[in-house]
Amino acid sequence: MLTGDENIVDVNLTIVWRIENAKDYVFNMQSPDETVNVAAQSVLREIVGQSQMLPIISGDRGKVEDETKEELQKVLNEFGAGIRIVRVKLQKADPPKQVVDAFNEVQRAKADMERFKNEAEAYRNEILPKSRGEAAQRLQNAEAYKQAIVAKAKGEAERFNSVYNAYKKGQEVTAKRMYLETMEDVLQNNNKVILGTDKNSGVVPYLPLDQLHRSRPIINLQPAPAKAEGVR
Repeated sequence: MLTGDENIVDVNLTIVWRIENAKDYVFNMQSPDETVNVAAQSVLREIVGQSQMLPIISGDRGKVEDETKEELQKVLNEFGAGIRIVRVKLQKADPPKQVVDAFNEVQRAKADMERFKNEAEAYRNEILPKSRGEAAQRLQNAEAYKQAIVAKAKGEAERFNSVYNAYKKGQEVTAKRMYLETMEDVLQNNNKVILGTDKNSGVVPYLPLDQLHRSRPIINLQPAPAKAEGVR
């Protein structure tokens, strides 16, 4: 039989029926058994021709069986056959033997397609939340960095304003303090020894040369003597 999706299927159908009206069964039909057989084939071909092949051969046959039973009963009632259909059962529904291998290959390909689709769906469900979480984390880090930079810039601006205001109030003192702080920052890690030139300080300069590092430069701010005769 030709299905609705233009495939061919071999179908074996079993029909269980019984005589409901003996008079109609005997006098209204010449060959009741043949009439049931031909009517069943006609109804089944019509139903199969409106159905897809896969549901018929994959086990979902209840719909075809129910529709065949209902339509066959209508036809027999129109004939006045005196027959009631008890049960319709599809015994076999397979592709033709000539194409069964190709059909099985198609079914395997469809199964693989569904499997790949499910795997891709699972991967998407796994990667999307992870990507969204990483994106949210990066946005939070960027926002925190922005706030830190803005706060630091505001602090520097406020510090500059406070120094400027202090400078306006006492320019000489503020300038001297800034000079001392700057010199402290510059010279605190510098290996230099500075000797003063104040002769009236009352302090005898003492320089432990044997304890100084050889690589440490010495800056002598005292003026050199006019004559150095006899000094060795």
